[in-house]
Parts: sequence; C-alpha cells; structure tokens
Amino acid sequence: MNRWIFDTHSHYDDEAFDQDRHELLGSLRDKGVGQLVNVGADMASSKEALALAKQYDFIHAALGVHPSEVADLTEADMDWIRSHASEEKVVAIGEIGLDYHWDEPEPAVQRKWFLRQIQLAREVQLPVIIHSRDAAQDTLQIMDEHCDWSQGGVIHCFSYTVETAKIYLRKGFYLGMVTFKNGRKLVEVVKEAPLEQLVLETDSPYLTPVPNRGRRNDSRQLTYVVDAIAQIKGIDREEVIRVTEENAKKMY
Repeated sequence: MNRWIFDTHSHYDDEAFDQDRHELLGSLRDKGVGQLVNVGADMASSKEALALAKQYDFIHAALGVHPSEVADLTEADMDWIRSHASEEKVVAIGEIGLDYHWDEPEPAVQRKWFLRQIQLAREVQLPVIIHSRDAAQDTLQIMDEHCDWSQGGVIHCFSYTVETAKIYLRKGFYLGMVTFKNGRKLVEVVKEAPLEQLVLETDSPYLTPVPNRGRRNDSRQLTYVVDAIAQIKGIDREEVIRVTEENAKKMY
C-alpha cells in the first residue's frame, strides 16, 4: 500500500500562490502528497478554503478566524461558519486561538472570539485547530474551561515547552510539526511525544523548513520535516509518513 504525506495545515488561498496555484496543486500527488487541509485565517479565506476543497478531491477545508483577524468579527460571521460546518469537505474549526506577539487586536478581544469559536466547534462537533503564540497560559485556561477535549484537535505549529506539550498530549490532542527552526526545545518535544500524536503541517506559504528557509513554502517541503522527525526518533521515514497520515485521518 502506498503511503502519502498528509499536510494538515496549509493556506493555498494565499496570494503567494496566485500565479501557479492550480499547476502546483496538480503536481502534489506526484511528489508524494496525498491529502491536505486548507485552513481559514479570516472570513474571506475560510470561504476560499471551502471553494478549493470543492474543486479538488484531495483538499479539505477548515473554517475559522485567526486571532490576528478577529477585530471585526460579528455573530453573522459565526452564523456563516455554522451553516457550512456540516458540509462534507469541512473537517475542522480553525485556525483559532490567541497571539500576543502583537499588540492588536487587544488580548480581551482575542479571548472573546477564541471562546466564541470554541463554543461553535462544540455546537457543530468538529475538532479545533489552535494557533497559540506567546499565550500559553491563557490558551490552556480557556480550553480547559470551554473546550470539548473529546472532539479532538491540534496545536498548530507547536512552539512551547515539553511540559506544556505533555498537558495537551494527555488531553488527547495532536501536535503540529512545521519546522525545526526553534532548535533544541522542539527536538525535545518530538523526542517526548508519541509518534501517534504528531501530525505534519506546512503553514504554506509560510514557515519553510531548512534547507529552503526564505523561499515560499508548499506541501512538497514536508519531506524535510519527515526526515527530521525520523532522525530524532531513530525510525524509518516511511514509518513517519504512515503514522502521521493515520493520525491526520483520525483527527479529522
């Protein structure tokens, strides 16, 4: 049986792909990429993600609004997400969460809409894709109080400590592996985490892994992430592809 890389987090609706989007997407299977999830970052990209998912049989969509884009959200937007969440190609609510790296939107506004979207995920019974940067404590507190852990989800581009990773792992969540630019800390997380709770992500067109940092990212670059995980865990790269593909299918 062929094993395929499953890119659980990408943004092919981004303008960085405007010149060659369909040519690139059409080439992915020849490069070993079998499925991917296009993740919403605001209302416009959520709608574009759904349109792409309907156009390609190997693309799925996540609907949600990134914490940096929540300032102008309305309940009408939540109604739109709810009304489309039951569509066959929609597999998650995301990416949602907290990002305190920037001053705007203010943390209180971010927390309001993070909570609201977690509640929405519970209503529609879908897993969540969590974006959390410089906000470890608040993210975990809100999720502990309001998340239905049994619905599952992933901490996208995990960047916190091994101790924080263990909390999410005990809750049954997955950790998203994008790049190893953070060096030793992330290596330790991968060493500690069961392979059965890791998934592959690109965050395309962002966060291109070594050795191609600085270039536009796409799902073909995940081969380098596979190699890094295989080396850290001392296992065959085909095992990494097989297990992370199974993990993605279970999660979604």
